[in-house]
Amino acid sequence: MRSLTWAVAAVVTDDAGRVLLCRQGRRAARWALPGGRSRPDESPGQAVVRDVYAETGLTVELVDLVGIYHLPAAPDAPPAGRAGPRPDVLVHVLRARVRGTAPAGVPGGGCRLSWHDPCRLPEPVTPVTRWAVADATAGRSGVLREVRPRAGAGVPRAHPGLPTARPGEPAPATRGAGPTRRAATAGDPADPADAA
Repeated sequence: MRSLTWAVAAVVTDDAGRVLLCRQGRRAARWALPGGRSRPDESPGQAVVRDVYAETGLTVELVDLVGIYHLPAAPDAPPAGRAGPRPDVLVHVLRARVRGTAPAGVPGGGCRLSWHDPCRLPEPVTPVTRWAVADATAGRSGVLREVRPRAGAGVPRAHPGLPTARPGEPAPATRGAGPTRRAATAGDPADPADAA
């Protein structure tokens, strides 16, 4: 059985509807939603507030859950070393808004921040970011999505037992109480640790 890493991220938007993205200092780094890994002693909400503040210097207020995104490790990925194979990553993505005013300084996490139109995200962007921004922009909440490395042209494939839709399409309804649930697969070849 593969190990599982829990991560969190936030879709933070400004008054113009732009989304805040972070790019780490590495040359080939991809743009991603602010966030990080959860600690064992905190909830996803606590982890999002802590990680967004650490990366951006912004204090955020949580609005709701955009979705839970499962990024399985590529089956043909080389082992990560003595620790064993790369883990699957489960990312809780929450919608958040900035509380107060943005600080004037640069965040301490080595993250380059910028605001982007959600319909024109910069490249390269992580697959979880691409799907979470599409889901948040469409007003979806409670999404269940499996994000896999690109197969062909990245066409969404249905997760067994769950309905699917492409970004921009209405989410199909499912039976039962609670928010609409959907799942699909898409994305870019990725190191699961950098995918959120």
